Formats: sequence, C-alpha cells, structure tokens
Amino acid sequence: MVHFFSHGDSLAFYVLALIILLSAMLFLQFRKVIYMALAMGAIFVGCAALFLLLGAVFVGIAQVMIYAGAITILMMFAIMLTNHEATESVSAFGIRKGLAALGSFLLAVILLFTIRATHWRQSLVVNTDTQHNVDKIGIMLFRQYTIPFELVSLLLLAALVGAVWIARQTKEEKQD
Repeated sequence: MVHFFSHGDSLAFYVLALIILLSAMLFLQFRKVIYMALAMGAIFVGCAALFLLLGAVFVGIAQVMIYAGAITILMMFAIMLTNHEATESVSAFGIRKGLAALGSFLLAVILLFTIRATHWRQSLVVNTDTQHNVDKIGIMLFRQYTIPFELVSLLLLAALVGAVWIARQTKEEKQD
C-alpha cells in the first residue's frame, strides 16, 4: 500500500475532519439561524481545506468561492427576510434524541469499518499542470456544458425570487 500523506498531512487531515464534524454537530444543535449559517460556513471552509490538502487547488478555491461565499450570503438573506424568535427554546434530552444519538453512533461505526475494509484503488500519477486542467474545465464549461450551466443559474435565480416572495407574503399576512 502506497502512502500519499506524510505524518504532518495526516495530522492536518484529522484536525480538519474533527473541525468539520464538530461544526456539523453544532449546526444540528443550534436553533438560531445565524449560528446555523456560521456553522455551515465552517463546514464549507473545512471541506475546501481538505481539497487543498489533497492538491485539488481549483476545486478548493471553487468550494470557498461558491459555497462558503455565495451560499452563506444566501443564508444571510434568508435570515434577514424571515422572522425568527429572539429567544431559543430549551430542548430536553428525551428518548428520541437518545435513540437518534445511538443510531448515529452505530452508523458511524459501520461506516468506519466499511471504509477501513475497502481496498481503494490508488493512482501514482500526480498531475502538477494545474493551469492546463483549469483551462480544460473552462473550455468544457462554456462549450460543452453551456446550456446546463445557464439552466442552473436560472434555477438558482428562481429559488431566490421564490424565497423573497414567500418571505414577503408571510410578512404581509402577519401585519394584517
């Protein structure tokens, strides 16, 4: 088995994975949308750091620009356009949460054993010509995938307009 990571890289991977997991757990625990948005931003930045650690510079930077930037800003708009209670509700640890925690732990153990038992195919070729790959991605995006790219843009615009319309309609109903 060929090891691609040095000990420092392995340590960085485990630290990033821990940060991502903790951010995800905090995301699920928070009740205020602003805290949830911050936790989601930490998840996205951690994933981008993993891509950078793996040498996928373009994907890492795209992750930061698209997810940590645009989607976090979109969530901030959702926060501003919707009403949220100023106080947080107190959540007690009940039987449902206990079963959910047990199920999550069992799923994590099963996934860990499955990942450890799988024989992953590894490539020994590392492409250092990142500019060439970025050029290829750009050419494919604007030649071969122009229509899907534009359709996704229209879908995101429609979702944003729909969210504003729903938020405004809810606000008007509360004023009446």
